[in-house]
Amino acid sequence: MAMMEKTNRRRFLGNAALLAGGMLLPEIVLAAFKKDPKYRIAVCDWMILKRQKLGAFQLTKDIGADGVEVDMGGLGNRPTFDSKLSDPVVRQQFLDTSKSLNVAISSMAMSGFYAQSFAERPEVEKMVQDCIDTMVQMNIKIAFLPLGVQVDLVKRPDLRPVVIERLKRVGANAEKAGVIIGVETALPAAEEAKLLDDVGSPAVKSYFNFSNALQAGRDLNQELKTLGAKRICQIHCTDTDGVWLQNNPRINMKEVKKTLDKMHWSGWLVIERSRDANDPRNVKKNFSANAAYMKSVFQ
Repeated sequence: MAMMEKTNRRRFLGNAALLAGGMLLPEIVLAAFKKDPKYRIAVCDWMILKRQKLGAFQLTKDIGADGVEVDMGGLGNRPTFDSKLSDPVVRQQFLDTSKSLNVAISSMAMSGFYAQSFAERPEVEKMVQDCIDTMVQMNIKIAFLPLGVQVDLVKRPDLRPVVIERLKRVGANAEKAGVIIGVETALPAAEEAKLLDDVGSPAVKSYFNFSNALQAGRDLNQELKTLGAKRICQIHCTDTDGVWLQNNPRINMKEVKKTLDKMHWSGWLVIERSRDANDPRNVKKNFSANAAYMKSVFQ
């Protein structure tokens, strides 16, 4: 295998030289062999105060992250998200800006469900379907769905049956579309794994949030192992606000990396919070510090 790779590389270099009239083109050569890193770092557009704004891409680049999680917009009491991305012209602007700045869209987010009840709102299936449709139109594979404060299954276990039933329907629609819905719950990993198994859809997985485990006093690394690589589609890799990640005694990020490496997990690590409590609205300073630290550990 190694000999074949060397042969293919020499053949490519020779062809590149011919195309350049005998002169190698370093950019082409490097691009051809460049692979995405195992771990990539993103930020949330709503947390950098650029929800559904084109300016999120430039700010993400300035912060030093590889990508941005784009939110579907506000929800409130509307029948669906207040999304500008329903307009094909706006969608294309987002895609063009993402490409021109080399800032990927890591995922779509339905952050409106942080405050709204996925279990009790009657229009939930349409809301999620609107997100799925947008994902297909923009070639985005993962969506973030937080069950939020109104569907805390630790405090409201009575909602579990309806959550499972709704996730089954959502999962069926996501499977047809070829996308994944990543669910954040307040459950311990073992119970979240059982919830996902009861839903039984390969298109419904865990969108793991470090903060939930840490706030509940759970062992972060053990929670990741319990869920397992196949159940986790994406990770919000931050704690509650207070200190930057590099100053947080509750997270040994190098140990987290070892855990994820041993699990053979790869994907997007999305920075949501961990802002300095003394300067929480200094977006560039907070997110740049966290992005630089995450890259120093994971890349």
